[in-house]
Amino acid sequence: MNNNESQSKKDEEKITAAKEEQITQENEQQDELFEQAEGQEDIDLGKEAEEAYEADAEQQAAAAAEVVPLNAAGQVSEAPKAGGGKGWMIVSAILVVALVIVLIKPPFGSSGGAVATVNGQDIPQSRLYDALVAAGGPSTLDNLITEELIQQEADAAGISVTDAEITAEIEKIKANFGTPEEFQSVLSQYGMTEESLTRDTKFQLTISKILEPKTDVTDEEVSQYFEANKDTFTDTPTTIRASHILVATQEEADAILAQLKGGADFATIAKEKSTDTASAANGGDLDFFKKADMDPAFGEAAYALKVGELSGVVQSSFGFHIIKKTDEKLGTYPTLDEKKEEIRKTLVAQEASGLSQAWLTEIREKAKISNTMPTPTPAPADAGTAAQ
Repeated sequence: MNNNESQSKKDEEKITAAKEEQITQENEQQDELFEQAEGQEDIDLGKEAEEAYEADAEQQAAAAAEVVPLNAAGQVSEAPKAGGGKGWMIVSAILVVALVIVLIKPPFGSSGGAVATVNGQDIPQSRLYDALVAAGGPSTLDNLITEELIQQEADAAGISVTDAEITAEIEKIKANFGTPEEFQSVLSQYGMTEESLTRDTKFQLTISKILEPKTDVTDEEVSQYFEANKDTFTDTPTTIRASHILVATQEEADAILAQLKGGADFATIAKEKSTDTASAANGGDLDFFKKADMDPAFGEAAYALKVGELSGVVQSSFGFHIIKKTDEKLGTYPTLDEKKEEIRKTLVAQEASGLSQAWLTEIREKAKISNTMPTPTPAPADAGTAAQ
């Protein structure tokens, strides 16, 4: 055997010894973590929550292979949102349920077992456990503590949230999406399921009920909200028909407006000068449309006109318009009295949401919390390098 072969054999023996020592240390650290976790008597996760998590252990352990993206704070990263209000989604305290289960009751069996083997080299359970805890464990436990505080406050105030209330709230969320498939797609983008959304919604409603006495929603605010959101309360909103001429500059629009006020034919100029070629071919006619279907500036201006009236120059994100309202179909709407309570609940929830962060900070400062979960030191990325 030459010197190079001898040195290579020695290096291999050192690497093997280092890996064996690392595995032994990880197993010892694993056992210590479990013992400390079992001794956390000051953190009461609640019998009901613990039983629910244990019942889901197998299912969530399987789901743990699907990684939910986390930001630097260990929270669920936001996925790209869908257009307009449809992209809004409740994403609050719940993170990765699989991590919670690993923290409470590891689903992999004995502490010394291997969860994977790569080219004959075992990856022990303890290494996976430490990686999961390092990735999001502290934040997950912190969120569980927050949930427990919220539940304790609700119990003290005699507040509960019914399944019917949760269902109604989720139906409101679903109504923001065109199809069930679109709703499921957005849930997936946020790394959520209907089950996790239900759990989230329960906590949101609980906080809202707790903070409701601290809110102050007036009848005037309810009335203003009703007037500003009328179209959302009906399946048959008011629609109007209008024609427009679109050009690139304010100067062009001013010149065209002067011509129209001087008696020029709207349809003729639209065909000659409008850059919206689709409507220009029809003399600028846009047919009937809802206010929400248009650019906000355009919609506001068009709906403010009387039938037959000509607008001034209106700037939108597309350019400069002159608009002529040609027809109107009045919608059917519920009365303010019919929607008053629904609107009040919405506004109370909005105010409560604005108060929630300060309130959560306050109850945490007052609470006696003992968080003894250790922060594990991640294993070296390359055991061979560590052994050198």
